[in-house]
Amino acid sequence: MSCRLLYLIGQLRPGGTERQLCYLLEAVNRNGYKPAVAVWNYRAEDPYVSHIQALGVPLLRLPGSSSGCSRLQAFRRLVRQLRPELLHSYSSFTNFPAWWAVLGTKAVVIGAMRSDFSRALKENGRLLGRLSARWPRTQIFNSRAAAESARRSKTLFVPRQLHVVRNGVDLQHFRAVPLSTAGRACVLGVGSLFPVKRWDRLLGAVSSLKQRGLDFRVRIVGDGPLRESLKHQAQAFGVADCVEFMGHRDDISGLLADATFLVHTSDSEGCPNVVMEAMACGRAVVATGVGDTPSVVDHQKTGFVVPREDDAALAERMATLLADRELCRRMGEVGRLKAEREFGLERLVSETLAVYRAVGWKDC
Repeated sequence: MSCRLLYLIGQLRPGGTERQLCYLLEAVNRNGYKPAVAVWNYRAEDPYVSHIQALGVPLLRLPGSSSGCSRLQAFRRLVRQLRPELLHSYSSFTNFPAWWAVLGTKAVVIGAMRSDFSRALKENGRLLGRLSARWPRTQIFNSRAAAESARRSKTLFVPRQLHVVRNGVDLQHFRAVPLSTAGRACVLGVGSLFPVKRWDRLLGAVSSLKQRGLDFRVRIVGDGPLRESLKHQAQAFGVADCVEFMGHRDDISGLLADATFLVHTSDSEGCPNVVMEAMACGRAVVATGVGDTPSVVDHQKTGFVVPREDDAALAERMATLLADRELCRRMGEVGRLKAEREFGLERLVSETLAVYRAVGWKDC
């Protein structure tokens, strides 16, 4: 088997990084560029495995039970067998393994940073985090905020060249759906149930709004280790009757169509997929001002951006949209127009390929 473009990703579980790789593979000329995907931590049951296989893209697994050093050696051998023209690490913690694997070959190598820069350094471990932040020397960030954070960093562990390519959205799948003006308002939250997403902040806002006598329901979509504790917290707040934990769902576009607006309460982000998807579906957004959210959401035009620690502002902006369905509709329409201008997959592909060419890859 031969490939021109080889992608290395950490896993294919539900997540924004995985979805963006699938978007890129869907939209790129697969016959011309012959992409293949290597998975560092492969699990056959992960949802994006079948998605990539359905595209006809070769999916390559590394030994699952081997040590990190053995896996490094196995990937290095794989690179020499495939002889890709370009290797793109799509997860930040696989950056250094990708760089090491191409040493001594003619392949161009590019890394990725797909979340907050400082947070990624910590999450990837003291040693691997630093190595993967510096090597490869060229890396693609999906967030301008993260790239600026890296440029301001005083550490030596930063890439030499930083390129920003924002996430894309499938505008055919995430279509604008007219907002219902009748019935009980539905607030949607989408994301993994991990501490960084700060679902406790949303539950606190729901409690405050319920005490004001507002009638609405909340759907939280996603799974993770905090699911049971968040259910207990909802009961403690007295909001279990209006908050539904839906677990992992694949029909996000349909859930957005049924929603009045989206709330995103994260403490840290790169370029949040679900915020862009909500705007593509014509839904207003209330979101904390982290990562690139302040430049994705036009404050008071496509939704509201609130300070991360200002829980009162979060509740107040939610109350504003709950009380004014017409405002939700107007913001959603403006959001869809912005999505059409800026979020499409053609832009994602063209900007990514432009970075490849800029670092020396020959697009024959």
